[in-house]
Amino acid sequence: MPGTHRSANLSLAALMCLMTVAMTLTAPVSHAADPQAYSVTLDKTGSARLDQLLQDASTLISLRESAEVGPFALITRCKQDQERFMAALHALGYYKGEVSLRIAGRMLDDPALIDSLIDAPADPPVMVTAAFELGPQFHWGQITTEGDISQQASAALKLNTGDIALAEDALAARERLLNELLEQGHALAKVDEPVATLREDTDRVDILFRVDSGPKVAVGDIAVNGLKALNETFVRSHLIMSPGQPFQPSTIEIARQDLAALGVFSSVSAQTGKQLDSGGRIPVNFEVAERQRHAVNLGAAYSTDLGASFSGAWQHRNLFGNAEQLNLSAGVMQLGGNSATGIGYKGGAAFSKPDFLQRDQSLQIGLDAIKQSLDAYDLKTVLAELLLNRKLSKYWHGSVGIATQQSRIAQQGVTRDYTLLSMPLTLKYDSSNSPLDPTEGSIGTFSVTPTESLAGGGKPFVTMQVSASTYLDLGKPGRSVLALRGLIGDTEGAGQFDLPPDRRFYGGGSATVRGYKYQSIGPAFADHKPQGGTAIAAGSVELRQRILDDYGVALFADAGQVSVDSFPFSGSWQIGAGAGLRYYTSFGPIRLDLAFPVNPQPGSGSFEVYIGLGQAF
Repeated sequence: MPGTHRSANLSLAALMCLMTVAMTLTAPVSHAADPQAYSVTLDKTGSARLDQLLQDASTLISLRESAEVGPFALITRCKQDQERFMAALHALGYYKGEVSLRIAGRMLDDPALIDSLIDAPADPPVMVTAAFELGPQFHWGQITTEGDISQQASAALKLNTGDIALAEDALAARERLLNELLEQGHALAKVDEPVATLREDTDRVDILFRVDSGPKVAVGDIAVNGLKALNETFVRSHLIMSPGQPFQPSTIEIARQDLAALGVFSSVSAQTGKQLDSGGRIPVNFEVAERQRHAVNLGAAYSTDLGASFSGAWQHRNLFGNAEQLNLSAGVMQLGGNSATGIGYKGGAAFSKPDFLQRDQSLQIGLDAIKQSLDAYDLKTVLAELLLNRKLSKYWHGSVGIATQQSRIAQQGVTRDYTLLSMPLTLKYDSSNSPLDPTEGSIGTFSVTPTESLAGGGKPFVTMQVSASTYLDLGKPGRSVLALRGLIGDTEGAGQFDLPPDRRFYGGGSATVRGYKYQSIGPAFADHKPQGGTAIAAGSVELRQRILDDYGVALFADAGQVSVDSFPFSGSWQIGAGAGLRYYTSFGPIRLDLAFPVNPQPGSGSFEVYIGLGQAF
């Protein structure tokens, strides 16, 4: 009758099953004696998204080569696809849409279809075609909730009357509503599958969310399961949550991530109970799996300026049962290289204790012995340091410490001994998403290191340095990345030759300006050997582009200068540029860069090659 409308309740979850590629492709198949070959053509709808959804939904397409069918089964498969196509139209709001399938030009209900298929020759394949009449796209009408919920929870739906009625949006709204109720402390909240009602006379869809929020509750008993060598008292003291506090999934997730960050667990998961305890609280269980207590790591790198290097490290992840770490490392370096004059080595030991004196504060003790034979100087040094590291917030960390260094350094035929005492102060910001392959976020470090000369006749001095890098994801997720970095450093209180040679600033190499030999940028002696300076400034821009799944390329340009006064920008700028290849592995990209000096200076080579694990910065 005119003026009336038809309404129908729809299952949006059933519609959403069409939104994935891995749909139910296990339709029963009947094989005729002679399988019926066929081809499939789906008419274009004018919507690329709908075309792809229809393509993904079709068993005619996905099973055409892997599961042959006879004439009867082909008709059955077409009828099943007709239902799938209708669900796909509904999922994108085309509730008045129509689907028409034909086999060899005949409709599926044509009585003569089966006989024509039986008599059809094996070649050429019969043509299956699908045509679509979309009709109007429906929009959301009345949006209601049924149940006792707050206005804030209702606002979490983020559905608006008049928006296109997409099934995925309704299901996403249900998840947002449920998550908001949980975050408000309703640990047993339930939100039923939304119920949609068609209003065909107005091309609208009314939608209803039935909610049972349940009571607000607090956290009950907290269990930690799976501990072996790690002390449970330490784990519980490290947890940022305790019984009696308001239930919030976000707090539980932060606590889970915090436990995982200790470095002693291979996995950490958290589950809440299915029912309240006798006190009306919700129990929380953390399931942990401890990593192997010992680990061995090997590393290798190569560059034309510093040659090859090989390193190994042995790690104890839980020395005394409270996640203390002991690292013993050794490496050989400068095997060849145009900036090295001999083989170098480095050996060291580092101990760290988490939650030292208070939570989120660690004690680090390190001892290193280093030998370097470079164009700039020959160095033998022993360095000992004690650092107190503190997590200030999610992204900010700070450290303060004391370090002593005993060195013998030869430069330009003059050998001197130095004994230095310093107090390094560091503030670091890190919101990047990966240590080896960052694609978004930023890293910034500010350090001040007052240093007193205890022997060697040097003056006291203060070294200040600011470095930063940022990563812009131009083609999510992480396929096109623009990476930028900058560095400014300055030393006050001592002149160029009052400073030990290894405490001066040098430019050139992968850490500053690629394409130039290591430490080659800046003031030089008459034989073109580097002097080092008291101030530095450098910057880089790099475009990283993934190709296929495991490969990538990079284009980059670096610039930097080193000066002998307190002004970091007064030196002569040198520019390097180049390109690189990347091979992406499960543990990080393997990097190969080829760089050239744009404005070579005396002593510069024609190019430099860098090979290593992880991005350049």
